[in-house]
Amino acid sequence: MSISAEKVTWKVGKKIIVNNVSLNVNRGETVGLLGPNGSGKSSLLRLLAGLRRPHSGVVALDAKDISQMAKKQLARRIAFVEQHGMTESNMRVRDVVKLGRIPHHSPFSNWSTHDDETVNGALERVGMLDHSDQGWQSLSGGERQRVHIARALAQSPTEILLDEPTNHLDIHHQIQLMKLISELPVTSLVAIHDLNHASMFCDALIVMQQGEIVARGTPEEILTESLLWDVFRVETRIEISPYHGKKHIHYIV
Repeated sequence: MSISAEKVTWKVGKKIIVNNVSLNVNRGETVGLLGPNGSGKSSLLRLLAGLRRPHSGVVALDAKDISQMAKKQLARRIAFVEQHGMTESNMRVRDVVKLGRIPHHSPFSNWSTHDDETVNGALERVGMLDHSDQGWQSLSGGERQRVHIARALAQSPTEILLDEPTNHLDIHHQIQLMKLISELPVTSLVAIHDLNHASMFCDALIVMQQGEIVARGTPEEILTESLLWDVFRVETRIEISPYHGKKHIHYIV
């Protein structure tokens, strides 16, 4: 088991945002986290990444409570890509991605050839190597998102959590990014709105509604017309695509 949660609850004031959630994500899986806006997906990801502490319950990596792990140790394991990563400075693209190497260095360690190779590899994976010397402020929203993902990859994580990573991307880069995530040799948990991308690229799905998990399983098991109506209030017709053999959702309007 890679990452797990046991009866995790988190709230703001008296409002429960994540309610008694338990889950297990197997090593190497790409898991899609689905649900309407306000269902608790982003908050759950932050709890799993150790960025927030649950009011009750336990988040664990390989059965070890992450609240008992040092921050640097946790940062070597988990990379988190948020939905709207921003910086006011005009850092070079390469320097942004180099931040991902911080957990692997002590205050007195030197930058190495391996660090350079890792950064270059991360930039190449997201198609931004040719933009290495470009300033942050000159990038489009989609380019910035790809750089944030490169920073996460430079971290060399074993788990990567992504909060709607395709949000600012055009359709070509959405597909390329989801394909990249699905092929990474890490455990990936990705909040995603596009149900067809979830079907095409995810090994398993978790569906949230009002802070709770209401369904989990493979895309073939989870993506049904009745569930999509119950959770998203959309009428659909689902068929098997002749092109990739996965379920394809048609929306009825």
